[in-house]
Amino acid sequence: MTEMDTEGVRLQKVLANAGVASRRVSEDMIVAGRVRVNGVVVTELGSRIDPETDLVDVDGVAVQLDTSKRYVILNKPTGVVSSMRDERGRPDLRQYADEWPERLYNVGRLDADTSGLLILTNDGDLAHVLAHPSFGVTKMYIAKVEGRVSPQTIAALTKGIELEDGLIAADKARLLDASEDFSIVELTLHSGRNRIVRRMMAEVGHPVVDLVRRRFGPLSLGPLPVGRARELTTIERGALLTLSRRDGGTEPAADDAPPRTDDPSAEE
Repeated sequence: MTEMDTEGVRLQKVLANAGVASRRVSEDMIVAGRVRVNGVVVTELGSRIDPETDLVDVDGVAVQLDTSKRYVILNKPTGVVSSMRDERGRPDLRQYADEWPERLYNVGRLDADTSGLLILTNDGDLAHVLAHPSFGVTKMYIAKVEGRVSPQTIAALTKGIELEDGLIAADKARLLDASEDFSIVELTLHSGRNRIVRRMMAEVGHPVVDLVRRRFGPLSLGPLPVGRARELTTIERGALLTLSRRDGGTEPAADDAPPRTDDPSAEE
């Protein structure tokens, strides 16, 4: 890190303004070596930074300094298409994004018949990391499928299944419940192929009846009701930004560019 001068804002004030801790506690964190600026530990209380350009983390967790960026989690209902403006007039995401003043976009998408976790944001860099399959961000789904799924089928899902567009294997798979008519399967994947969960389960003879995405990267849907949206907590934002900074080394999107949602392979 370059030598700090009298310009910029004192680091402890930046941390306090970001909601990390009070200024006094932030000073203790700095002295203890828990704070890094642009990857370099800073222990001097007189250090100043530029909140608009410098990257700060505490205990390895990124701190959001750019307050113009908004991060929202949505529990998308079935019947809603993952678009901010559907040309066919179907219910879309505008009704949720309009709750915030910023122009938000969805990160990837879920098909109309799939419910669950979607992220809405105006942070193009973060969206690029989360949506692009090359970064390997995992998503966890709960699928209700036809028939009784066997342990052998679960093993096949993780070993790999040959589809028309190539071999695909779940990162994790487990059977949560089973009866003669239906089974509940949990699948975790990092693939971004189109309708991949539905195609995998159909290929092993258990078509999907109902599908919900419960996790996306470090985020969990939790108790958020269907059709509701909320801003991420400070801890959740920190986890997402840490992921973005760790994996965002390849060709980031422009800062204010919307995430691409027109790619048919973007999401389930």
